[in-house]
Amino acid sequence: MATVAAVIASTHHPFYYRASTATGADRPPFADEWVAKITAFRETLTKARPDILVMVGSDHFHQLWLDNMPQFLVGKAPYFDANWYNEEREFGLPRMRLAGDEQLAAHILRNGLDAGFDLAFSNELRIDHSITCPIITLRPDADLPIVPIYTNIFAPPLPRPGRFVELGRTIRQLVESWPIDKRVAIIGTGHLSLELGGPRQFGAHGPDPEFDRKAVDWIASGDIDGCLSEVTLDSLHLPGNATHGFMDFMLMMGVAGAGAKADHVDSLDLFHTMEAYFTWYPNGAPS
Repeated sequence: MATVAAVIASTHHPFYYRASTATGADRPPFADEWVAKITAFRETLTKARPDILVMVGSDHFHQLWLDNMPQFLVGKAPYFDANWYNEEREFGLPRMRLAGDEQLAAHILRNGLDAGFDLAFSNELRIDHSITCPIITLRPDADLPIVPIYTNIFAPPLPRPGRFVELGRTIRQLVESWPIDKRVAIIGTGHLSLELGGPRQFGAHGPDPEFDRKAVDWIASGDIDGCLSEVTLDSLHLPGNATHGFMDFMLMMGVAGAGAKADHVDSLDLFHTMEAYFTWYPNGAPS
């Protein structure tokens, strides 16, 4: 059977690549601290020695639009092209081609349907920075096959937060039931409080530092019940107009399990958002 070698959750700031590679006067003052934190974070995946990455993210209206918006979608292809042209232009992200694992994708699809999740799929999925940013930060060689899973955090009606937690639990069960001896890391990215295009976008920190503090505590301690008691589709409008991406963090809490304390926790307050990084080792920290 497959082993969940690591569960990893993080934000996916698209400017990391440009900030980390900039030199001289173009290098932002926070870049060195950011790179140091990412270097330590990257080591948590390296130690897990994964063979395959299951990657949870959300399409930023690149391929999926209001004419066809699945709630949960699995990419099932031998390879995936990335990024999109505006991401190259605005963020300096490189073009990438990532290998896929069609066997694991097919297993997740078939058994996910049987578990009560009507998963959509795509054989021609082009992925964006919600998945390529954690590849850049955690596995910059991009040398492992992936299974991308997209969630709808943008286009109402959205699944409720509890449904994201349930999907996270199911993804872990599906991976652990795969009858192939592989080490799988499950990686998901989302947001803490986030404002895009609104009056709180460019503050000295995220738009709602108190929400960010509570969110980091919920995730780090595995307090799923406490999180669900406060987080609703309506409440997520309050910390910032793009904070529904936090539900992907809730999905990853479901993967890690109720009460699971993260083995690695770190964060960085940037000019308009808090970056946050978490790793769990379900079978104990690797030596």
